[in-house]
Amino acid sequence: MKEHIFPAVKLTLICLIFFSGIYTAVILGIAQFAPNNGKGEIITHNGKIFYANIAQNFSDDKYFSSRPSACGYNAAGSGGSNKGPSNPDYLAEVQGRIDTFMVHNPGIDKSQIPSDLVTASGAGLDPDISVQSANVQVKRIARIRGIAEGNIQQLVLSNTEKPLLGLFGTEKINVLKLNIELDNLK
Repeated sequence: MKEHIFPAVKLTLICLIFFSGIYTAVILGIAQFAPNNGKGEIITHNGKIFYANIAQNFSDDKYFSSRPSACGYNAAGSGGSNKGPSNPDYLAEVQGRIDTFMVHNPGIDKSQIPSDLVTASGAGLDPDISVQSANVQVKRIARIRGIAEGNIQQLVLSNTEKPLLGLFGTEKINVLKLNIELDNLK
């Protein structure tokens, strides 16, 4: 029995020291090279503080819509719905989002709606949308704000983030930054 317990206790202590001490210190050190020392990107707009890496709820039609959130955009309780793609409740929720989008964006065909505008991300706090998701909303925003579609399209292009090193990920747009720039358009 001793021959099994002592190695298990040793392994437990080694893992405890490594993962709670050494590993944590290494990750903290790496984070110091990230923007804002790994604390996230803070944006101040109209006297309010926002974190660019956490999704915000934009429900007003004059703004680009964010990706839906399974946790109500609450960063303290992030998480997905854990409902599978064949779950009837989940399908009804997605259909409701599609119907709502089509009401607010007349003239858009159901097949033109990108999936990231009607499905929540795994954490429910994805701050980005695809370029296609932004493009499908340009007409609505131009009409409501009385701005030429070309100007808004240019804003979308200037806010498009390319994949990391041109290889990893897809093109994306941070909705918070895009909507702040949209407010700054004259």
